Amino acid sequence: MAKAIMLQGTGSDVGKTVLVAGLCRLARNRGINVRPFKPQNMSNNAAVADMPGETGGGEIGRAQWLQAMACGVAPSIHMNPVLLKPQSDIGSQIVVQGQVFGQAKARDYQNLKPKLMDAVLDSWRKVGEGADLVVVEGAGSPAEINLRARDIANMGFATRVDCPVILVGDIDRGGVIASIAGTNLILPEEDRRMIVGYLINKFRGDPNLFDSGITAIEEFTGWRCFGIVPWLKEAALLPSEDSVVLERLASGEERALKVAVPMLDRIANFDDLDPLRAEPRIEVVFVSPGRRLPADARLVVIPGSKSTIGDLQRFRENGWDGDLFEHRRRGGYVVGLCGGYQMLGRVVRDPHGIEGTVREAPGLGLLDIETVMEPEKTVRNVAARSVRFDTPLEGYEIHLGRTTGPDCLRPVTVIGNADDGATSPDGKVFGTYLHGLFAADAFRAKFLESLGVSGGGIDYRAEVEKALDAIADHLETHLDCDAILAAAR
Repeated sequence: MAKAIMLQGTGSDVGKTVLVAGLCRLARNRGINVRPFKPQNMSNNAAVADMPGETGGGEIGRAQWLQAMACGVAPSIHMNPVLLKPQSDIGSQIVVQGQVFGQAKARDYQNLKPKLMDAVLDSWRKVGEGADLVVVEGAGSPAEINLRARDIANMGFATRVDCPVILVGDIDRGGVIASIAGTNLILPEEDRRMIVGYLINKFRGDPNLFDSGITAIEEFTGWRCFGIVPWLKEAALLPSEDSVVLERLASGEERALKVAVPMLDRIANFDDLDPLRAEPRIEVVFVSPGRRLPADARLVVIPGSKSTIGDLQRFRENGWDGDLFEHRRRGGYVVGLCGGYQMLGRVVRDPHGIEGTVREAPGLGLLDIETVMEPEKTVRNVAARSVRFDTPLEGYEIHLGRTTGPDCLRPVTVIGNADDGATSPDGKVFGTYLHGLFAADAFRAKFLESLGVSGGGIDYRAEVEKALDAIADHLETHLDCDAILAAAR
């Protein structure tokens, strides 16, 4: 087996995903054959990993797709063997080794964990084959001792495979000394001995001002500090895993084109908007519930959703339907991606109750289409072509449902030999099942030109690669990376 090191956090959103990606790129730059691994992930931002011997693909967290990119290897379903995709406040769809395993409420899921650990360990063995190093990302915090008995994501995994752990504390949110010392205090000895040290993340200012903090933490815990990571501005160019970051993503600067994105309750794959955010002349505003869609937005993008019918209801409750109709009356453009595409039609039907008890809901009526949810899920990476701009596209599909109607006679893309998507007669409203549409540089540049914005067309993929290299360089500078790699076993 490869050597391994695991990053666990004192809480959620402390920056583990970016740090793992940075360490993966750092190791790769040192000539180490490295792989990422996350036993259990909870996110509606999913990616598709090809499955050897299968015609389709399997789902993994978008973060592990990014980390595989940092390693310079193809993503594998085994890099994230358990993916939870929230569908309601109390329940999630469970994806195991890329395939839908079922659905469960939070309480019932706890009872499934012993069975899921078998899949985690199987994937762990497969990820390590042929690798020198595996960098593991935990989920949430090991200090959630109420969940420890059946844990498969943090110390339950680390103790099972004897993987050393580095604890990550987020100083930007405050209380970092207490969070690290408190974690040490409440962990049982079996778990505490797995921790080989800690690092501080998201530091702003002079790190020497925290010298006394490091001394205090050492006195409380006996753990060594591997270093202090500054605020990494390059992380803003990387796909985000959790929707908790959305309210921080609006640029706040007036630019040539404003794009409004309603923050759906079950928003999914919102990293589809990242290439637009990266364009210097584009302002992307994520509109939180209770706020109006901005009247000065030229484009509204309705993103993917894990619960199309439920999010349609929330859309109307927020009054966004009225805002959208006013936007159209002013001549504005609308794009629907996956679930957002389904919402733009006349009706969404769910005869099998896949999403819940509501079997039918009226759509927003901006496209003459209708969608019927079907049990079979489409999960695949695809090569496509833009019909309007005749440019190549690459992306992926993750969706339930079949969409038909007159506006489908004006498709958005051609995937293989099949038409995809639908367009309104005036061309100002369209929807597609293709995720990754805006990541195609040529398409994005021509689409923005059609909205009156010239000068677009950055090389988005190259920008992400540059960001990963820059983050790796920061880690080399600010962390004792030799000691971190030496701690792996």
